[in-house]
Amino acid sequence: MSDLNLDDFGEPRIKVVALPKDTNSSGNIFGGWILSQIDLAGATAAREIAPERVVTISMQEVTFKQPVFIGDVISCYAKVLSVGNTSIRVQIEVAALRLGEDGFRECLHVTSAIAIYVSVTKSGQKKPISAEIKRLHGF
Repeated sequence: MSDLNLDDFGEPRIKVVALPKDTNSSGNIFGGWILSQIDLAGATAAREIAPERVVTISMQEVTFKQPVFIGDVISCYAKVLSVGNTSIRVQIEVAALRLGEDGFRECLHVTSAIAIYVSVTKSGQKKPISAEIKRLHGF
């Protein structure tokens, strides 16, 4: 495994194998598939702050650093960066575990993203995040 320090990435949220059905026309894993994994991981982190429901309102930045290949084990990590009245800003990091050319497994940092979620009710109305939940999570 490489020198990648996963401790800086936040908590593990999703681990999934990239499959042939997830490829683009070049044979690499489709960026949209990776974005959907990022969104799921970020929403999972945001739901700890807004347990009823969250919706994605923006992806501020997504950086694809390395390609993802069929058979890679993708791990998505997420941590909440900040919490507003109804919004939650989350950093998501994606690592790929794969077999390297030397026959050893390696872990590569493949994608980074920052996403914003909003706390909403079941009917979709913005719902303020309680001060107590913010305090319990250090915000």
